[in-house]
Amino acid sequence: MLSVELHTHSSLSHDGRDPVNHLLEQAQSIGLDALAVTDHDEIDASLDAVEKAADYGLIGIPGMEITSAAGHVLAFGIREAIPAGLPFEATLDRIHDQGGIAVVPHPFQSSRHGVAPHVSTEALASADAIEVYNSRLLTGRANRKAERFAEAHGLPMTAGSDAHIAEMVGQATTEVGTDDRTAAGILDAIAAGRTSVVGRRTPWHISFRQAAGGAKRRMIRALGDLL
Repeated sequence: MLSVELHTHSSLSHDGRDPVNHLLEQAQSIGLDALAVTDHDEIDASLDAVEKAADYGLIGIPGMEITSAAGHVLAFGIREAIPAGLPFEATLDRIHDQGGIAVVPHPFQSSRHGVAPHVSTEALASADAIEVYNSRLLTGRANRKAERFAEAHGLPMTAGSDAHIAEMVGQATTEVGTDDRTAAGILDAIAAGRTSVVGRRTPWHISFRQAAGGAKRRMIRALGDLL
């Protein structure tokens, strides 16, 4: 089993803090096998992390978190950014056109752009996998709903820390059953459902710090755009 972190954000995200080197250092220090940087509607930092990952003894998985018209979708195994604002189904099509897989993160958390309130059950079930454990939780109710949905529809399950600061990398990981220590091998195993999830709640004060820091960074960038 490989220990894989599938949901992290670098400083390229509008609400991320740290450069990819810090994310990679954290992943290495806690003994992860693979890391995906999944910035909001950006892919350059993820591709940079893929290039640098081997220097840290890691497998780098290219990806991004796309803001579809219905909400967020994680895309893995792609090399070109997919634009924000497309319909949910079109976003999945664009991911598959690049040979990637589409994972729906925090689908039942509407306050965090979960897609479930905005798409049909059939559309949600057309994703390649569902993130059933996101460590940035308050009660865990949304995670449990995601897990029940994945079980009911026979969908592979993943976990992710949704880290916006480096020290939170590895709070939640996906254990992937594969002997193929490549990004492609990991993604094939996820799509085949050879996964289990391991996670713990991000401490509330750190979640608050991440959220407050993200809001501050968004405000600074917005002011910079106006000047």
